[in-house]
Amino acid sequence: MTLKNEKAVVCGAGGFIGGHLVKRLIANGVDVVRAVDIKPLDEWYQVTDGVENLALDLKDAAHCVTAAKGVTTVYQLAADMGGMGFIENNKALCMLSVLTNTHMLMAAQAEGVKRFFYSSSACVYNGEKQTNADVIPLKESDAYPALPEDGYGWEKLFSERMCRHFEEDYGLICRVARYHNVYGPHGTWNGGREKAPAAIIRKVLEAKNSGKHEIEIWGDGNQTRSFMYIDDCVAGTEMIMNSAIDEPINLGSSELVTINQLVDIVEEIAGVTLKRNYDLNAPKGVNGRNSDNTLILERLKWEPSIRLRDGMQRTYNWIEGEIAAGSEGK
Repeated sequence: MTLKNEKAVVCGAGGFIGGHLVKRLIANGVDVVRAVDIKPLDEWYQVTDGVENLALDLKDAAHCVTAAKGVTTVYQLAADMGGMGFIENNKALCMLSVLTNTHMLMAAQAEGVKRFFYSSSACVYNGEKQTNADVIPLKESDAYPALPEDGYGWEKLFSERMCRHFEEDYGLICRVARYHNVYGPHGTWNGGREKAPAAIIRKVLEAKNSGKHEIEIWGDGNQTRSFMYIDDCVAGTEMIMNSAIDEPINLGSSELVTINQLVDIVEEIAGVTLKRNYDLNAPKGVNGRNSDNTLILERLKWEPSIRLRDGMQRTYNWIEGEIAAGSEGK
């Protein structure tokens, strides 16, 4: 299927992934007529010219109707979220995103939208399968029996089911991708919502620039993760939306590293070696999480292609430039 003849709205377009997605879709000939985010325009990560850019709170049902009016395709990425520090300390706030997803599905169905993309998360997976750092990659069926990340993960899993039932009951074609730790330029790198790659880059740069060669690491550093570069994320999102896959599917890298190894990479890029101080009481999430890409390889012959070292170099260069320019981050 091609979406080049469709009219699309991107919800959450003022965020990290949403801003990149708008530009990707337009570059590939998709008619993105509208971009929506709760933040004022001057706080968006990226604003694209030639698109109707609206600051709307999509928890409000009426605003969702405005977002969906006159389009045939919805990309629903809008959510109140951040890195593990934010997720673990704002469970109720994360759960309230269920209003956005529910109201956007209702508006899409009422306005005759043909296709609906929902950005879910690896946080939906059963926590009992993520207790060891030497984790077995998570396949799509591992979301059940349900024991997701408290707050954020439960909301994502519930919204996945909403998509499923709107397709079954109303014929709204829904596509769901479970994102695994997306990072890259034009993302949050300061302020409490940043994820591990950006947080570590910022901490290494601060240590290097200050001459105080120490870094604080949350947890013992042995917890494992995989990280997907933003270009791979938006390419995979577009491919999944164009596909016939009617079940949630992993979208992530299978290149597993420990947090200590992630710090190694950034130290090597920066040309420094730092003393590591471990905060064992800080939020650290599950002990191990990795993406099983068997299904996306079988169905779409695709998986992310950008190596972690290369993506971290690009992200490091961007954050270094932001700090040099006096930016405080978003």
